[in-house]
Amino acid sequence: MSVSIVQLGTPRRAGEGLRLGTVRRPPRGVPKTEFASGNWYDLWFPNLAPSAELMAQGKAAEDDKAWAVFRRKYQAEMAQADASRTLDLLAAMSQQTNFSAGCYCENESRCHRSLLRELLAERGADIAP
Repeated sequence: MSVSIVQLGTPRRAGEGLRLGTVRRPPRGVPKTEFASGNWYDLWFPNLAPSAELMAQGKAAEDDKAWAVFRRKYQAEMAQADASRTLDLLAAMSQQTNFSAGCYCENESRCHRSLLRELLAERGADIAP
């Protein structure tokens, strides 16, 4: 059992399980009835998305220094009680069932999902390769 970190909107892998959209906003121009069938997500879960202000900073982070600032601020947001408990829950769930979590960004290395991967791993999550 494991959690997969994915780019939303990409084809699902076999055994991926329930797909969580850890994004601030639903996909533009996609009817709600097509979120799952279009491989976006089965459940919108913005709890682990960066705040709107921080998301704008992350998108604008073009160099390593700016990305380091985003990283630090996102980690601080995820250290808040509700987000931290959610990460603990997902890490524990990864030991029992397959599911996935993701974002729209093409480049995972400049996306909060890369940090989400790290935060889950720190909590002992079983993360799919």
